[in-house]
Amino acid sequence: MSAGADSDDPRAAVIDLARAMDAAGLNRGAAGNVSVRAPGGGQYITPTGLGADDLALDAVPHVADDGGVTGRYRPSSEWDLHRAVYRARPDAGAVIHTHAVHCTTLACQERGIPAFHYMVALFGGRDIPCAPYATFGTPELAAAVGDALAGRDGCLMAHHGMVVCGATPIGAKERALHLENLAEVYWRALMLGPPPLISDGEMDRVLTKFQTYGQQDES
Repeated sequence: MSAGADSDDPRAAVIDLARAMDAAGLNRGAAGNVSVRAPGGGQYITPTGLGADDLALDAVPHVADDGGVTGRYRPSSEWDLHRAVYRARPDAGAVIHTHAVHCTTLACQERGIPAFHYMVALFGGRDIPCAPYATFGTPELAAAVGDALAGRDGCLMAHHGMVVCGATPIGAKERALHLENLAEVYWRALMLGPPPLISDGEMDRVLTKFQTYGQQDES
């Protein structure tokens, strides 16, 4: 049974997300972090140095908007990055950061993902940007990611990994899975040479269609 199977506790949603990322192969061990916006403000986020299998409800700290921490464990060093996303995206209910292999491979080349496939538009624009490098856990990295996600639902982080957000934890999980899939397909396409790109006009048409794509309450 999942941690949140019979609970509305946002800490359970954090645990479920962390375990889902491991199960999908998008994260390993204590790398990466996930958070859920707290109903009363701030966020619940995975603690630093603990893997998903080691999490329990009382291990998930709360970080207030002013940075104050409540809980047994210290939060992930990237808590400020998550705060920056929530500030840039008032519609976001969950944020996921992982070191998924194909996303990280592109990020280490400082490559974003251009409009080589129409599903790029699922992330809210004609491309998926790569935020410039900054040291992990710093205000500079938080600012770079907040800027990148102001108009997107996902981005890469140079020499680091990927970040996605969603209105719900389920939506964030789906974005993470889609982003890693796109990164893998783009990586494979590059083996044959730079792929041709979809025109701006066509991407705009796809973006319009995606406004009513799927189950909107879970995106």
